Amino acid sequence: MNTNQWKNQHLFWRAGFGPSIYNLEQLNELGPASLYAALLKASDKKPAYLDVVDNAFKGLVMGIGEADQVNRRELSADEKKKLRQQSREDIKNLNLHWLDEMTGTGAQLREKMAFFWHGHFACRNLNIYFQQLLLHTIRTNALGNFGDLLKEVSKSAAMLNFLNNNQNRKDHPNENFAREVMELFTMGRGNYSETDIKEAARAFTGWGANLNGEFVFRRGQHDNGQKTFLGKTGNFTGDDILDILLEQPATAVLITRKMYRFYVNDQPDEQRVEWLAKRFYASGYEIKNLLQDIFTSDWFFNENNTGNRIKSPIELWVGIRRQLPFSLNDEAVQLMFQKLLGQILFYPPNVAGWPGGKSWIDSSSLLFRMRLPQLLASNEGINVQPKQDDDLQMGNAVTHGRDFGAGIDWEGYSQKFAATKREDLLPVLSRFLLQTSTLPDAAILLRHTNTASRQVFIPSLTINLMSSVEYQLC
Repeated sequence: MNTNQWKNQHLFWRAGFGPSIYNLEQLNELGPASLYAALLKASDKKPAYLDVVDNAFKGLVMGIGEADQVNRRELSADEKKKLRQQSREDIKNLNLHWLDEMTGTGAQLREKMAFFWHGHFACRNLNIYFQQLLLHTIRTNALGNFGDLLKEVSKSAAMLNFLNNNQNRKDHPNENFAREVMELFTMGRGNYSETDIKEAARAFTGWGANLNGEFVFRRGQHDNGQKTFLGKTGNFTGDDILDILLEQPATAVLITRKMYRFYVNDQPDEQRVEWLAKRFYASGYEIKNLLQDIFTSDWFFNENNTGNRIKSPIELWVGIRRQLPFSLNDEAVQLMFQKLLGQILFYPPNVAGWPGGKSWIDSSSLLFRMRLPQLLASNEGINVQPKQDDDLQMGNAVTHGRDFGAGIDWEGYSQKFAATKREDLLPVLSRFLLQTSTLPDAAILLRHTNTASRQVFIPSLTINLMSSVEYQLC
């Protein structure tokens, strides 16, 4: 079971979004340590800024900004409506651009880590400027220092608006931002009091952002009084609060445990979490150090840590795209897939993000997950209509029988297995596509596979393997 290919695929699925069909030779040639070093090197370069904001939106915002400098006027109802409509359209485009990046980039380690932070710093904000800036902050700092990332996210327009800190003023503090920074982003529940929340909220007064997404500290709205927070007293600012939170070992434990669940196992080994957290804390929260400890350990490849994690909808979909080369006539259909599967980028259910694990699977979603590869191969229309929720559908109504026109490059895919004998195709394809220790019953698989010729056997078997329960796990 512990073959080189299997270990490398496990690493690709956890550290990235699964092995690409174009990585097939690499899976056998490199050892896991060398592969991780290659993944790390490929993610060193600073990511390009994904700018999808429509010129109409930019023009409207600039016009409002110029008028705002003159007479500080409020947006008219018509302007607000236009901004919402165009912003919703642009967020859809940002979603699709990031999916393309996840699929095609060699910087798999960075994008997977950014995907983790996207769930950790969950933010549902319909302003495309704000979301675009937050995504760039997350992708740029994904493998850097957690303290730097925490501070930049905390000063982002998307998060400050989402958690109401623009309304946090002296004498009238809003506690929402301060509470979530402690509960979800750093220490976690049980490590602070309600008084700590109130005092931290006072320290964050005056933190806000302007229409262009730039951080603004409004001194006139800041509470300059003495504050006592986690046993320390001083004239604290928001930056001071974040520094004190980073001094708490509980912060390192929360981040480490969450990353362990994301990368290793839904059921954390608390002894390992404690060991990893101590080293993460001692490093000054260097994210690469924590990842190195995880991905180069022997226990990462233990059988109880492999093939047992339910793929999130994004991991499932991007993994299919990486393993099966295809194009879509209608790229926007991917938004519908996300809706049907229960995870839409930039639309977390709440500030706690997506719960993950078994929450991804119910009778409806499992059936659609298993049917999705068949739909791609057959080019059938989709006869499913999700529950209407305009906020989640981003203004796109889902209609019955939508044809998405997938074109699969079966010739290029099959060529990767040209050297494999016919009788070995079943085990070879199974091992490439599946990560579970047990595989689907071979007799049942072959009974439902077109065996007329090698030309049709490889596509038919591939789709059947991808349609299995085992393919839902990595």
